[in-house]
Amino acid sequence: MSYLVNALSFLLELAFGAAAALFMLRLAAEASRADFHNPLSQFIYRTTNPVLVPLRRLLPNWRRINVAALLLIFLLMLVKRVVLFSLLGMFPHVLGLIVLSIADTLDFIAMFYVVLIFVWSLMSLFQVETYHPVYRLAGTLVSPLLRPLRGRLVAGGLDFAPWAVMIVLILARLLLVSPLTDLGARLALGM
Repeated sequence: MSYLVNALSFLLELAFGAAAALFMLRLAAEASRADFHNPLSQFIYRTTNPVLVPLRRLLPNWRRINVAALLLIFLLMLVKRVVLFSLLGMFPHVLGLIVLSIADTLDFIAMFYVVLIFVWSLMSLFQVETYHPVYRLAGTLVSPLLRPLRGRLVAGGLDFAPWAVMIVLILARLLLVSPLTDLGARLALGM
């Protein structure tokens, strides 16, 4: 039976992760003012608009942060946790569930940027055409994170700023998200 639960958990993680990634792309695209004429940006906006437009009437943007998209990512993580706990036949304490969902959201955002920076770095390493829609969008999305270190960590013609940012994000996952996840798990299980 545990093999079936593991397979279902994997599929749920995949489905909820894909939906959260779409809203995270929208959130990051708006925050970094990505080029709307990029076909990939247009796809992201068209796909997320049916859900976000009604929510944005209630939750307007704060500065350049799409609060509705951020709330949807959190809610996706919350529903994912509820479904995963129900697969195990458990119903966690609500406060623990909320803390776990906050930790999952922060972890997802950190890993989203780690993967995005890695993909962008890999594409630039192989000298992908600069007009490629994925390369342009990824470059725009990672630019705010790389800007403070850009040109400061250059050695032998290589810019190590992307790697430094990825290390900081992974350390944030280890030092901030992991303790928060542990706290949420203890609260959820009533320990």
